[in-house]
Amino acid sequence: TIDKNSYQIDISGGIVLIKNQNTTIGYVISRFWHIEYIYVNLAYRRQGYGRILIDEVKKITGKIGQIHEPISPLGSEFFKGIGVGQIP
Repeated sequence: TIDKNSYQIDISGGIVLIKNQNTTIGYVISRFWHIEYIYVNLAYRRQGYGRILIDEVKKITGKIGQIHEPISPLGSEFFKGIGVGQIP
């Protein structure tokens, strides 16, 4: 599990950013409840940060809608794995 004291979340203008004291871990860009783009730094992938980002969008918007293309194979696997959105 990820220690909640090891990162900070900033939210501004449809962007949710997760960072620690040294670097940006990842971010998600959303319009309303639709995910336009999500990125997690390679060094932090498969550790739960993507889910944290999606959960923050859910807290703000109340739900997750469509996931916008293009979606990488890893991204597609991620969204299917957490059961989020409608992948075109």
